Amino acid sequence: MAKRRISQGDGMAALQAVLGGNSERLQIATAVRFLLEELAERAPGNSLEVRVPPFGATQCVAGPRHTRGTPPNVVECDPATWIELATGSLSWEEALASARISASGTRANLEGLVPLVRPSWAR
Repeated sequence: MAKRRISQGDGMAALQAVLGGNSERLQIATAVRFLLEELAERAPGNSLEVRVPPFGATQCVAGPRHTRGTPPNVVECDPATWIELATGSLSWEEALASARISASGTRANLEGLVPLVRPSWAR
């Protein structure tokens, strides 16, 4: 299981602030990292690396463990795209079709893993 660094309360508060229009770097960073931690907790493993520069990255999804160099399976996107994917306002298919994410490798797929949360206040 992933080691949580951001509490559920702090993470959801930051996410609510960002979805409400707060564009402060600290709020965005906290929301992104919280959602990355949530992904790692729900899909434990080391076969896929999800990167959201400049705020964070996590390894997840069961399978062959990556240990050195560039991971063979990588999903990368900007913070806004990650938050939209993780909250369900953008689907995996839409993100791929619009080239808002970069996905390389046979396991570079978050379909079925996102959304992670569907905040009631974001409707």
